[in-house]
Amino acid sequence: MIISLSADHAGFQYKELIKKHLSEKGFEVIDRGTFSEVSVDYPDYVQKSAADVIGGNADYGIGVCGSGIGVSIAANKVKGIRAALVLNEEMASLSRKHNNANFLALSEKFIDKDHLFNIVDIWLSTQFEGGRHQRRIDKLEQI
Repeated sequence: MIISLSADHAGFQYKELIKKHLSEKGFEVIDRGTFSEVSVDYPDYVQKSAADVIGGNADYGIGVCGSGIGVSIAANKVKGIRAALVLNEEMASLSRKHNNANFLALSEKFIDKDHLFNIVDIWLSTQFEGGRHQRRIDKLEQI
């Protein structure tokens, strides 16, 4: 599985932790930056990860910023992306089961480091339930 990873300066530390974690678990990671804590604009990096997902270069995207809100908004501007801002394990599971999210938006400020890897692992391992949820996904795609 290939994951495209991106962050702004406020999410840089978690991006680096996630990259190491995923690589150790055998995932291929495309790192779209940023590459330091120097202030940058999150849309510049998130759009690259979202494009990787839509273009078929990555199976999923993960973006990190301070709150997670900015990367979620930026990713959702890309047609075909269903980014979910996830702050805990239950949200990780539901965003995949019910929303078939293909982009995980994370907060470095509001997610405790002790939960970070568990959130990522749950999100990547949870399957979409389909059924009644597919009808809703189809409607989202028409917007």
